[in-house]
Amino acid sequence: MREMRPRFWELPLSRLNPTEWEALCDGCGKCCLNKLEDEETGEVALTDVACRLFDGATCLCSRYETRHQYVPECIVLSPGKIAETMYWLPGTCAYRLRYEGKPLPHWHHLLTGSLETVHEEGLTLRGRTVSEMEVEEDDWEDHIIEEPT
Repeated sequence: MREMRPRFWELPLSRLNPTEWEALCDGCGKCCLNKLEDEETGEVALTDVACRLFDGATCLCSRYETRHQYVPECIVLSPGKIAETMYWLPGTCAYRLRYEGKPLPHWHHLLTGSLETVHEEGLTLRGRTVSEMEVEEDDWEDHIIEEPT
């Protein structure tokens, strides 16, 4: 595992090492929620229907390292892919904010030292999701929500 440089999050995303890249994640879990895209407008709607591997208590993937064995379509976010995947990232996402040249929000764990601040700010869906295993895909429209901001 590579070391993280002081204030690495202020560097351009392309300069982050893999350890720094992973540490940038704020743990909100919104990227693990299923989204619906309007084919005509391209607008993306967030649902409270979470990936089958999503842990609703921690807002993290329960099998992150091996997730593609279970969910082959899971998108790997990387510096080289951020431009093409950014449209579905939540507005509070550290990857999106840094890609746009914006600073991390005051509640981000890299600034506060606590992984709980994102939850304390109410920016996650901790305890407020349903598994995709419990909801038919045709019913996801009934689960559209507003992004907690």
